[in-house]
Amino acid sequence: MKYFIFFIFFTSINASAQQVDIILIGASHNYSKYPTQDFSGIYNKIKKFEPNAFFGEFLSKEDERLVTDYWCKQDNIKRLKMLMNNRSIAVAMLPKTIDSLKKLSLSKPKDYRVKTDLAHAYYLNQDVANGHYQFWQVFNNLQQTPDAKLENYVNKLLSPQLDTTGRSMKRLKTSEYALIAFPMMQEMGIHELLSMDCQDYDLNWGAAWAAFDAKFNLFRKDTTASFRKELKSNLTKINNGSEKYQSIEKSSKTVTEWLNTDEASAISASDDFYLPEMYDMKNFPKEEMLSKIHWWIMRNKGMCDNVVNRARMAGAEKVVVIVGASHTKYMQDIFKSMPNVRIRNINEFK
Repeated sequence: MKYFIFFIFFTSINASAQQVDIILIGASHNYSKYPTQDFSGIYNKIKKFEPNAFFGEFLSKEDERLVTDYWCKQDNIKRLKMLMNNRSIAVAMLPKTIDSLKKLSLSKPKDYRVKTDLAHAYYLNQDVANGHYQFWQVFNNLQQTPDAKLENYVNKLLSPQLDTTGRSMKRLKTSEYALIAFPMMQEMGIHELLSMDCQDYDLNWGAAWAAFDAKFNLFRKDTTASFRKELKSNLTKINNGSEKYQSIEKSSKTVTEWLNTDEASAISASDDFYLPEMYDMKNFPKEEMLSKIHWWIMRNKGMCDNVVNRARMAGAEKVVVIVGASHTKYMQDIFKSMPNVRIRNINEFK
């Protein structure tokens, strides 16, 4: 018995010490307004990296049940009710149903009705990441090979035309998942997307943002001449950065690579958090801004912890993490502080 206990203890130490090699991709959540993008460079780097797993900016099904409210909770509840009305599956039966459909889908990879059924079951199980992965495969096939009967089946079971808000099926079609993660996962035979988002602090973040905005609006009303000049200079710097950001989005065919530069990260941060040199201006709501930054960092730390802990639990030593570009710099710095973690953004990987 004592040898068994020692074995469990030794195994748990090894699991926690497992090296995790991470490629981080900061991406846009919507590529629809950009020029046609060339993802070949990113695809080639992912294939060269040979990951065991992909992580996306979704809550796990366990966290979705635990977090009582966050920015798209009501959208998810609306989808859940709609799909339950389309076809009801008892909650207790969902794990068995999903396992059965996964096996059937693997044995019949071209049966897109099965993938539609699996998407539906994943959504009901509050696993949006994998509901989206299955729905994308069906949608992608219909784009290439129109099939009226299949499309009618999809519309009746999933009602994608009604799922338009939050992290919706509509949003999915022009997202980083449809254009980067899912095509690569499909090509590499990776059957599930792991979730790593953290929304434990979303209400705190929203409250901090509102408190800052209220005081900042008063701060801007100061009419002192010296103040106006300094404020105008700083806001011009921010606006110039935003204009460059928008210009690249309108003209570049490789927006994602630029989003992973320090320049893009700094511009994105200035949009959310203004410039550090503004914090000591008279009457600037510094305390509220630091609170806002705190809750943003806490979310990013939660996401990093989820990636590393869940990668180790899954035995995945090489993982691709795809996330909104505004998170990239923060997550990269947090990953660098974590033991037995190697982190590179997509531009750093050669």
